[in-house]
Amino acid sequence: MFHHTHGYKSHSLQLELAHRPSGPIIPGHTFRVSAVPAPVPSDLNEGDLLLETLYISLDPAMRGWLDDVRSYVPPVQIDEVMRAFCICRVLASRSPKAAAGDVVTAMNGIREIGILSDKHVEKPAFLPPGGKTTDLLGVLGMTGLTAYFGMMKIGNVKKGDTVLVSAAAGATGSVAVQIARIQGAKRVIGTAGSDEKCRWLVEEGGVDVALNYRDPEFRKKFKEATPEFVDVYFDNVGGEQLDMALARANRGARFVMCGGISQYNAEHKQGPKNIANVITMRIRMEGFIVFDYADEYPTALGQLAQWLAEGKLKRKETILKGGVRVADEGMVKLYRGGNIGKLLVEVKNPDEERQSKL
Repeated sequence: MFHHTHGYKSHSLQLELAHRPSGPIIPGHTFRVSAVPAPVPSDLNEGDLLLETLYISLDPAMRGWLDDVRSYVPPVQIDEVMRAFCICRVLASRSPKAAAGDVVTAMNGIREIGILSDKHVEKPAFLPPGGKTTDLLGVLGMTGLTAYFGMMKIGNVKKGDTVLVSAAAGATGSVAVQIARIQGAKRVIGTAGSDEKCRWLVEEGGVDVALNYRDPEFRKKFKEATPEFVDVYFDNVGGEQLDMALARANRGARFVMCGGISQYNAEHKQGPKNIANVITMRIRMEGFIVFDYADEYPTALGQLAQWLAEGKLKRKETILKGGVRVADEGMVKLYRGGNIGKLLVEVKNPDEERQSKL
């Protein structure tokens, strides 16, 4: 067990990329856990913050960050700490942006302690009534923002629309279906990979129909669930479900291309056979990355927070305990669909810590 020196840990655990994968992540092989000397306040330069990680966000995009290809961010390099969004507490600061004790969100990576420049750190403006710390990575974080901009700006969902969301019980999908409902969609359909997820979608997520894509009757039920076809398709999975949505698209449908988790680990990628429907049905298919809308985050977060406070938006999260050591297994769980809602790794629970001091 590492001891504390002047209140600071002497070592920090971190997850480093050991082997670049060509297929799925292999726990204990793709990554390695290393213990490194923990940085201390005297290591800070002007504008730096010393951060301890409380929660790590596990997101589908992480698999893409391991591929050495042209993308919106450079790939994680061999021996580098795995990239990840985190909720952190500031241990020491040489920045006016945040002070020791503040809780912030940052791309701190899968590690216990790190130093970041303040330009890579967001000080959360507020938690609304009923909000909780983990919301900063979920419904009030990148996931909530992704669902918001995808549905509002690209899907342009409106009253009377039939809206279809794939991976609807995932972190982004679970917010996307609720936004569609709030915006007055006539019919909201979600797909997911288990009966438990489908139950949550109907009982809590507010969808009209939830379809288990592992059901042998899935194709038949999918067709029956879309009698008036699909006006907005929010795609998180790609592959076969994208093909099926193209076949059921209405004239002038908007396809929000957010993710393709069915293809991320595939060694042989599968493209849509029904792509010609984009022409005949005048479909608009548009991809986006949440960072594109950075200037609009405050407005969007204000709206999401209001919906959360009003009870119109429900959060769902799956939290893995065990810290940095369980993060690679957590990523495997994510790609196998083992979570409902936002998947997080807990490194340190600030609420439990507070209670133990009382």
